Amino acid sequence: MLVNAIRSGLALLTWEQDAFAYAESYDESAARYRGLQSGMQLTLTAEDAGLLVKADIARSQLDQETAAATTVGGRTGTPSPAPVSEKPRPGGPAPAGPTAPPKPRRYHGTVSLDPARVGRDASRIADEVVTHLAGLVGATVRVTLEIEADIPEGASENVVRTVTENGRTLKFTANSGFETE
Repeated sequence: MLVNAIRSGLALLTWEQDAFAYAESYDESAARYRGLQSGMQLTLTAEDAGLLVKADIARSQLDQETAAATTVGGRTGTPSPAPVSEKPRPGGPAPAGPTAPPKPRRYHGTVSLDPARVGRDASRIADEVVTHLAGLVGATVRVTLEIEADIPEGASENVVRTVTENGRTLKFTANSGFETE
């Protein structure tokens, strides 16, 4: 119940007046909270060791981080790109403007899940990785769950039948199944 109350408080858009922020930890040497987040839905469990941060303290740190990120060369704002001449120079080709590095076009990742906490781990992955990728315009995201089980004593007929039927019902690929070795 407490974890649900914390999740609800973190998701409030009015978190500064009505709730708090969340941080993964506190870095004493830098005197700042690490992984500070607020005003968003977070996947938290009772096992998470994060910290609840007072709204005014969180706002102060977030403002400092925003100001530091937007300060360029002693002035605030984003730098404007270098001007590009559109007219060719006499006796030579037109200068090429600054080119941005190519953007990444693919992502892949593999992670091992705790078999005792598959639901929790898969939910966090969905919230913290898949959601961001699926939200990109035109992105095609494929998520595959691969299960490997080594059973030194062998599986009983009951387990083989149950897992095989459940796998078929859940539309596992044709190459899934048990092996004798």
